[in-house]
Amino acid sequence: MSIDLEDFIGQKSSNYLNNKEIFKSTSESDIDKYNEGKGFSFRYYADILKDVQAFMATTYQDILASDMTKTDKSLVKEYINQYLITQNIRCRECHDLNELVDKLYKDMAEFSFITDWLDNAGEYKLEEININSWDDIEIIADGTKFKSNEKFNDPQHAVDVVRRMLQVSNTVIDDGNPTAIGSLAKNIRISALKSPVLDEDTGISASIRIVGSKALSREKLSEGTATDRMLEFLSSALRYGISICIAGNTGSGKTSTAGWLLSTIPDDKRIYTIEEGSREFDLIRRNNDGTVRNSVVHTLTKSTVDGNNDVTQEDLLDFSLRFDPDIICVGEMRSREAFAAQEASRTGHTVITTIHAKTAAGAYMRMTTLAKRAYEFSDETLMKLMVEAFPIIVYQRQLEDRSRKITEIIEGEDYRDGILVYRTLFRYVVDENIVEDGKTTVVGHFEEPSGISSRLYDEFLQNGAEKRIVDMFYKSK
Repeated sequence: MSIDLEDFIGQKSSNYLNNKEIFKSTSESDIDKYNEGKGFSFRYYADILKDVQAFMATTYQDILASDMTKTDKSLVKEYINQYLITQNIRCRECHDLNELVDKLYKDMAEFSFITDWLDNAGEYKLEEININSWDDIEIIADGTKFKSNEKFNDPQHAVDVVRRMLQVSNTVIDDGNPTAIGSLAKNIRISALKSPVLDEDTGISASIRIVGSKALSREKLSEGTATDRMLEFLSSALRYGISICIAGNTGSGKTSTAGWLLSTIPDDKRIYTIEEGSREFDLIRRNNDGTVRNSVVHTLTKSTVDGNNDVTQEDLLDFSLRFDPDIICVGEMRSREAFAAQEASRTGHTVITTIHAKTAAGAYMRMTTLAKRAYEFSDETLMKLMVEAFPIIVYQRQLEDRSRKITEIIEGEDYRDGILVYRTLFRYVVDENIVEDGKTTVVGHFEEPSGISSRLYDEFLQNGAEKRIVDMFYKSK
């Protein structure tokens, strides 16, 4: 049966290729024959993109170089639309002119197919986008990891898009600066690598993390991450002046747990947060009329290309003491700020922070290693300082079935003769890993091996905690 292409290819752009079923059933040879008579140039999308980019770069360079307002966006799309019509350019892959224009715009001025994922992050429950290379993209959404069906056109296209993402936070990535950390919004962090630290044919690798995208409730935590008694203990400890460090690996939920703990702080306590690059905490509470109820100061580090005007976590920690905070939150200890954090805690401030470590006890040595980047003290001295500064270490991890668990809470007591003295207050024990159809289910239970020490008991009371609350954790129930 012969198909009359005139039925669905008209002279008006609004009607162009709207009949997708007819288009799908039409062979490329039929289209080519039609082209000979009508002068249309059916081309592949990648070639059209390069052509339109060249046209826009030479004709409308000032618009593309500016910040896109809503008016600019529609204007650029109209220019692209007119160019396609006047040049009789048609796409073999895109069935609709509006679809083609929208795709071209996203590739030229936005973030290509990544734009749709970010625009609908809440609906998709998006957690992370990992660009391993230009043609290998992984998505983590709603606790599931899968490969994306979409990819960039080529290595350079991937570089161009990620570079555009980093420009949002005035971050540069090029051959002279092949590593970069930036943010797309207050809760979207991006880390990227390109050649020469990667192979040229990879294009670029990037990790785009959506952090703090939803508030974590106590009910959600107690569904499996921890027991009610564990959560009660941690919230009471932070409320009554006991500094806490939450340790774990990437993706274990450390920041979410820290955010929930901070959300339990009474409105009359002042919280000062320090985060690197992008904001994960959103702790400000308002009344129905929009009036702020609590007292929160959110701060972010700032990095510059030459480094001369950087504002580091250590700088913000020093500055925090001028704000008379009740609680200081260091989003994550990564370097020299570990020493400043323990100093703040040991001089009477309550500090909550997170750190990458392999075990709860190992978090103390990790803090010691970071602190030595600031001052050359002995391990013995620094370990004693860290145990004093952070009596409570929480260890959290993501298990094989992707569930998140607080697997251990310890109380550090001392460091003597090269040995860390501590007691395990709570822990999660894995009883069995059941694998069915390639899917793992972790079966386990929580335990309370020990109660808090008499020293910590006294500190709770001195800081205003009710005796009935402290008695709950003095001995294992």
